[in-house]
Amino acid sequence: MLKRLLPSVADFTYTGSRVSLWLLGLVLVMKLGIALGAIFNGHDAASVADGIPIDTYTPHGTRAFLSLFAALGLSQFVLGVLGVLVLVRYRPLVPLFLLMLIIEYLARKGINAWLPIERTGHAPGGAINWAIFGVVLLAFVLSLRQKERAV
Repeated sequence: MLKRLLPSVADFTYTGSRVSLWLLGLVLVMKLGIALGAIFNGHDAASVADGIPIDTYTPHGTRAFLSLFAALGLSQFVLGVLGVLVLVRYRPLVPLFLLMLIIEYLARKGINAWLPIERTGHAPGGAINWAIFGVVLLAFVLSLRQKERAV
């Protein structure tokens, strides 16, 4: 299994399930869209999608929060672009990239549990992120399955 995660050659030869490639593509489109929303429309993304009451913050607090929110969006965008590069050019690294997405998501959830943000109402962002995480897990499992011929 370690050989599947860290291939000796990262060319275009991919021996995992083709479905995992499609799932990764779907996840990347969603993550890139969410990241762009956080960067360019952070106020609405934070207050509507995530249920964070940023209108109750001071003006300086709101600005600081939106700046950090946009920075998080930028890091997610860079991660998404890297995923597109892996998907398009370095397919043997797909299992490793999916594992990194899993670790990143769980680490973010751990930070949110340790330093929780107060939220109001029912925000759809959490359910959407859990759904994306489920798709990433499925894609990871499928990417480790050995196929007879390379894709």
